Amino acid sequence: MTDTFEKTSWSWQLSQFQQQAGEWWEYQFYRFEHAMPELPTGWSISPWLGELLKFLFWLVLGLFIAWVGWRLWREFSPYVYSWLNRSGNITDFRVKTRSNDSSIALLLERSQEFYRQGNYREACRCVYLAMLQQLDKNALAPHKLSRTDGEYLQLLRSSVTPIQPYETLITTHEQLCFGNAEILPDNYEQCRQAYREISPE
Repeated sequence: MTDTFEKTSWSWQLSQFQQQAGEWWEYQFYRFEHAMPELPTGWSISPWLGELLKFLFWLVLGLFIAWVGWRLWREFSPYVYSWLNRSGNITDFRVKTRSNDSSIALLLERSQEFYRQGNYREACRCVYLAMLQQLDKNALAPHKLSRTDGEYLQLLRSSVTPIQPYETLITTHEQLCFGNAEILPDNYEQCRQAYREISPE
């Protein structure tokens, strides 16, 4: 039996990267040191000032890293949460799913109440909100307050087929928010049918 050897490994690549980063840093420091003008003989920085400068350097570097980390977290946290929900965190996911299911059912119930009252605008709006809850529940498009209808459509076009039911709900919602067109019972029926295609009840 012949032994098989790994051609590469993560630990080896990490150590190579650390070595290259260290060499690059030393080279940059060497260039900087030689670019500095010669100090007069007998001139030196007092030790406490040197320590203060070191402290300020590390403080600024730490604050910068914390700021970058915070920005990255704000940008990618929805994706991290949806990944955790899909892979590990089963208990939290079940609780969240139950609450999502109840809020979706409540929105659909409210849409029917508005429909019976003749308020088709609000009825269509409730179906649209139920769709957003459904997208969040299925981790197709985690909910973001800042996300526009156009951004939802763009995201869904790359991940969902058929796209037509989503387009129906989203374009109807755009008409509600930005158009003056009258919303009729037919519009509500189209929204309900589109929602049934997305999530058969």
